[in-house]
Amino acid sequence: MTAALVLSGGGARAAYQVGVLHAVAKLLPAATRNPFPIICGTSAGAINALSLAAQPGTLRQRIANLLRIWRDLQPQQVFRTDWLGVARNSLGLAGSLFWGGYVPCASIALLNNAPLRTLLEQHIRFQHLDAAIASGELDAVCVTAMHYDSGQSVSFFQGTQPGWSRSRRRGERTALTIEHLLASAAIPILFPAVRIGTSYYGDGALRQLRPLSPALRLGADRLFVIGVSDNLRHPNRHTRTGHPPSVGQILGHLLNSAFIDSIEGEVESLETVNQILTGLPTPIARDGTLLRPVEILCISPSEPLDRIAAAHQNKLPRSLRLFLRSIGATGEGSGASAASYLLFEPGFCRQLMALGHADAMAQREQILEFFQRPDADAGGITAADTP
Repeated sequence: MTAALVLSGGGARAAYQVGVLHAVAKLLPAATRNPFPIICGTSAGAINALSLAAQPGTLRQRIANLLRIWRDLQPQQVFRTDWLGVARNSLGLAGSLFWGGYVPCASIALLNNAPLRTLLEQHIRFQHLDAAIASGELDAVCVTAMHYDSGQSVSFFQGTQPGWSRSRRRGERTALTIEHLLASAAIPILFPAVRIGTSYYGDGALRQLRPLSPALRLGADRLFVIGVSDNLRHPNRHTRTGHPPSVGQILGHLLNSAFIDSIEGEVESLETVNQILTGLPTPIARDGTLLRPVEILCISPSEPLDRIAAAHQNKLPRSLRLFLRSIGATGEGSGASAASYLLFEPGFCRQLMALGHADAMAQREQILEFFQRPDADAGGITAADTP
């Protein structure tokens, strides 16, 4: 049986994933190198995915590298926070209205994320991927981006598996580069689109209707999913504002819809399909092959991340605070939810990592049971990746 790690998007919220992985590394033997033959990530989750897959050494050494990135992360390491940088991009965004919605020879965005490219180039060793795949340590690593021309969700992966094409999504085998990673994390309007070949790509979470599908397509039948939303733990929690929604609240819901809702929905659907398949008196087949359940373990925040974000917003650069305040993205609730995606600030990231570590340790028995499964081919295909 083949295990896959699936990391969702969520901007600065992805620090939570690092905390969970830190706990996993502690629970497994110190000599463990890579317990995830398949690693898939989207948006900020893609950054964590490549940081793991493209780093040699044991799992604990790889996690140590991730911790170094996130523990002292500053906003200026992700995007320009100076007044000139913010003003220049804002004027470019406004100027696009006079050019039919775009700027010639440039990709419009509110923020300049050139510092992120520098940060990733320092920490991610793409050249290690070929060696890891050749040695059998890694089956495949995948990052997903959105193709702006077609609106398709494109999963770029490095591995030996064949590509695929389904409704509104496809898998393309390629040698992964920094461009694929930046494309997957290019939140529309906030960060510029990235050119790969002759096409432009943006954040993969936007049109990723089946976020678990790439891992299944690459051969996984056991999924370790790390989410970045507390909705699964607190489905009925909400904050009353008493006034019409602000731009910040609307933006928060739009971002949550892209980064959170799809993976939560598919986890619930997969669990339902598993129950149906397990309860059937006789197996069923599709295209002549027996369908089988997919084992899934999902770790998600036990505390509201919006509330944590609201307590850290004042640590953001003044230029960004002014913008967030102007659109109503302040205070607890959906406004703070929008701000949380940009809160690349040590206090916020460290608190999320601590929460992820605690949540994973609280599910210690389930995690150990997940990794104690025998590594054998169970045969058949999963029922989760239907049209």
